[in-house]
Amino acid sequence: MNELPLLTYSDLVQSDRVHRSVYTDPRIFEMEMDRVFGSAWLYLAHESQLPGVGSFYATRMGREPVIVMRHSDQSIQVVVNRCAHKGMQLVADGESGQRPALRCGYHGWIYDTDGRVKAIPAEKGYQGSAISRACSDAQLRKIGAVHSYRGFVFGRLSATGPDFFEWLGPMQSSLDNMVDRSPTAAIEVAGGVIRYLHYANWKFFVENTLDALHPMVVHQSVTRPGSLLTSELADHGIEQPADLSMIAPFGGSYGFYDEMGQRAVPFGHGDLGEKTSLHSGYSTGDEYFRAMVARYGDTEAKRILGVSRNNSVLYPSVMFKAPVSLVRVIKPVAVNRTVLETWHFRLVGAPEELFKRTIRYSTIVNSPAGAVGPDDHEAYRRLQSGLEAHQSNWVLLARYPDKSEGDSGATLVGPGTSDLVHRNYYRAWLRYMANP
Repeated sequence: MNELPLLTYSDLVQSDRVHRSVYTDPRIFEMEMDRVFGSAWLYLAHESQLPGVGSFYATRMGREPVIVMRHSDQSIQVVVNRCAHKGMQLVADGESGQRPALRCGYHGWIYDTDGRVKAIPAEKGYQGSAISRACSDAQLRKIGAVHSYRGFVFGRLSATGPDFFEWLGPMQSSLDNMVDRSPTAAIEVAGGVIRYLHYANWKFFVENTLDALHPMVVHQSVTRPGSLLTSELADHGIEQPADLSMIAPFGGSYGFYDEMGQRAVPFGHGDLGEKTSLHSGYSTGDEYFRAMVARYGDTEAKRILGVSRNNSVLYPSVMFKAPVSLVRVIKPVAVNRTVLETWHFRLVGAPEELFKRTIRYSTIVNSPAGAVGPDDHEAYRRLQSGLEAHQSNWVLLARYPDKSEGDSGATLVGPGTSDLVHRNYYRAWLRYMANP
């Protein structure tokens, strides 16, 4: 691979713009897999997917296939999904289940749920070689670091790097808010996963997640008909259906989105919204609120439910949407291919209607067959295609410039439609890319 000189990375990211090649150059993509996805903490799974000893879930950390497992001591182990013998994947990407051990489907090597080899078929044939059950080369490789916080499991491929809480920083409040919305302070994965391949670079989704400048344009195809239908129903004395109430805020004004505000956090993280968001008008319902008060007390319950962050991004791999209990995971495949996964959560102890609302929202907004998601999918595809053009090299990130930005490591806030969070992404990107 012809690696770009290190100085070139600085040339690609300027204070108010980035070079188009960061989205289109396969060489840069390969370096991102090594330096960004190989160094950052990445979201892997939720503990509710690993309910008992032997439970496992196979996923990817950048290009690296891994298995997240529950060991006999209840610890969570993460190993590379590659048999130590001939290199075969032990389980398919996305596969989950529960087994007492992992068995390679090629030559039958068997591994414990912490990655230690338990059995090597016809082991006598290896006498006199370096291979035995005691040697390190016969064990499954473990990743550099694993940390579980309030049920969310994160991993880091590199053995060195920032401590988990240093990396998480102020975004801890966003994860807390998602879990604290449960009257039992517990959530669980439910309702399956929406998994969809996008023909675009992974960074388009990261940027779009906290981009409040696009909804009123991109989603006109659904918000305008929805508004007309709402008016027509009102003329007949019919209240706005729940599905339309979810769609309507996407057509909000620039002032509405600016009022949401945004927060840019060190390591590239960020939030859109705080007290106001697409979800701030959602009703909690009396039964749910009573359950929250019983758990937290009136003041704290109101504080928890009063936080209305539209989206929260933990750079570079995951977006949390606490008000509707969703997590979206970013899995780069190639410079112009990205798999997005939407996982749904149930608030344990909350009325079932809240989980039904989660599924309804995701079907309308995130599904490739929904009313909102396809608009974004087409935008990603056209962004990728447009940046293949050679006549102009720059993508502009100049909205609401802030002189306080830089490498200070401070948390910054700005209007919702600012490019502050996007400039923050690229400061983090540059630090990862410039440090092999």
